[in-house]
Amino acid sequence: MAMEEMVNNTATRMITVLNPAGLHARPSLAVAQTVRRSKSKVEVRAGQQTVDASDILQLLSMGVPCGAELEFEATGPDAEEVLDSLAGMFANRFGLFDGHVG
Repeated sequence: MAMEEMVNNTATRMITVLNPAGLHARPSLAVAQTVRRSKSKVEVRAGQQTVDASDILQLLSMGVPCGAELEFEATGPDAEEVLDSLAGMFANRFGLFDGHVG
């Protein structure tokens, strides 16, 4: 059955943190909210740490600095879509740097 096969889609994506402050509170919240809206389970890995990307406290506990490479792994029916959304958010620095400083 095609629907059952789709449920187990797994996708991974390497994403670089571009925000000068790293993965701080606002980006962590945006990541967690995006993951919670998806139908997939998403984990993020930095070095030896792997956390649940839907949990803002786990994301913050990683202490990810600017320039760090994160590996996101999504498993579920919309795995590719949620990773595309996350990659886009990181690429545009979560909209925090549209001419403003900080």
